[in-house]
Amino acid sequence: MVGTLIGGGFGGKEDVMGQIHVALLAQVTGRPVKMLYSRSESLITHPKRHATLIRVKTGAKRDGRLTAVEAELYGDTGAYASLGEKVMTRATTHASGPYDVPHVKVDCYAMYTNNPPGGAFRGFGVTQSAFAVESNMDILAHELGLDPIEFRRINALRVGSVTCTGQVLRESVGLLECLDKVEAGIRESVNWEIGDRATKVRAWGIAAAYKNTGLGGGAPDKAEAEIEVWVDPLRGAMAEVRTSSAEMGQGLPAVLAQITAEELGLPYDRVRVLLSDTDLTPDGGPTTASRQTYVSGNAARYAARSMRDMLASVASEHLELPPDQLVFADGQIRADGRTIGIEEAIRWAQEEGRPTRLSFEYWAPETQPLGTGGDMHVAFSFAVQAALVEVDTETGEVRVLKVIGAHDVGRAINPQTLKGQVEGGIVMGIGNALTEHYIVENGVPWTNVLARYKIPSIKHTPEIVSFIVEHETSDGPYGAKGVGELPSIPTNPAITNAITNAVGVRVMSLPVDQDALLRAMKAGQKEVLTAWGE
Repeated sequence: MVGTLIGGGFGGKEDVMGQIHVALLAQVTGRPVKMLYSRSESLITHPKRHATLIRVKTGAKRDGRLTAVEAELYGDTGAYASLGEKVMTRATTHASGPYDVPHVKVDCYAMYTNNPPGGAFRGFGVTQSAFAVESNMDILAHELGLDPIEFRRINALRVGSVTCTGQVLRESVGLLECLDKVEAGIRESVNWEIGDRATKVRAWGIAAAYKNTGLGGGAPDKAEAEIEVWVDPLRGAMAEVRTSSAEMGQGLPAVLAQITAEELGLPYDRVRVLLSDTDLTPDGGPTTASRQTYVSGNAARYAARSMRDMLASVASEHLELPPDQLVFADGQIRADGRTIGIEEAIRWAQEEGRPTRLSFEYWAPETQPLGTGGDMHVAFSFAVQAALVEVDTETGEVRVLKVIGAHDVGRAINPQTLKGQVEGGIVMGIGNALTEHYIVENGVPWTNVLARYKIPSIKHTPEIVSFIVEHETSDGPYGAKGVGELPSIPTNPAITNAITNAVGVRVMSLPVDQDALLRAMKAGQKEVLTAWGE
């Protein structure tokens, strides 16, 4: 099987829809098979984000220190189980937020219904629980008379904290720095708070989030990568890294090429990447759980390092120098004032009959199942976002004008693709908060054409200011953690917290219904369920 590079996955490729059917047909007929869904078929049958009813009760002392969280979550998994149990478990393990809370009790239920199936969607349940948790944090901060940022700072997870599953965070917790970056960004944007008409009110809202890297929960998490080097007559030493991991728009080829180039000391343009060809590439595991940079990145890193060690061993014999004195950089090997091209070492290795193709299988650190204590995940990434919204008090229209985000990713392997992940995640969060609604009436989807589903366009995209925070994790490649899911998680509550700060109405369900919000403002209500949440 040869995978196709696609622009985005976001969880929609985790469930089996047509893959097995076309594979069986291809096997029986001996011919290529393509299966096409109409837009209506796709909207009806593909899994959706779990609609989730969440009740959160949070306790704190007068000084702002959190004491307890109690929560119940009911997720609509539709007519089939799909990944309902896994999604709701992840929503549950993050249901006290990125905060140090000594007492936590959370129960979750994945409910069968007659609705279309719920499955994986970027955030994997944490998007839902973060909306409830971060809304509650703002409510509690208001009741205690505390600034929402300071309230979060008091309770933020940090090195030495214990998560609600009992995991001690021994390193790589950049939440406090994320809070500092966003707070500074808000202060620098103070002039943005002035609306251009008396009927338009602006305000900031803030939210924090964290998300695990890797499968976790005791699931074996591994990836294998293969490295081959050769000599090109025109360009010199070349390398190719191979793994079956899927590229879904997250920028994996660039990351693997960078890691391989770094380890071998080759220029970036002399490294090729081959993905998703099961005849030619080893198993890289699923592209899910924000795991590819961490797990497949480490597989490529150690495979390339093993190749470099072999070439260093060969070169040391010819140069009569210890291998640890050889420096690989810029396509050359340097030592003791002498310089040779890496291609020379490759030729020597081939003459000696040494393999110039090798693989490495990387296993992520062991994790523990939920309820057994210990490390449930290999690492966590952290984020804080602030959204400036403008609410029209005559129409109820909500516009997001600016988003400031800070994301602790451990180490930014490729800052440019990271920026794209952050900006894309924020726009996705805006759609989830304000425009996108999959409507089902009595078990029958009304949203059966794309015209009935409002995806945010470029006109909905605000100014985005993004800060990269790097608190490295010891086991990730060069300290990197996952970032694929994180940026879309805090956007929803940041927007709804801003709406509350602007007009005094707390939005209790998503997406925001402009008409329901307007009626609540006119009636002086403090809370509003959208029309479909009533």
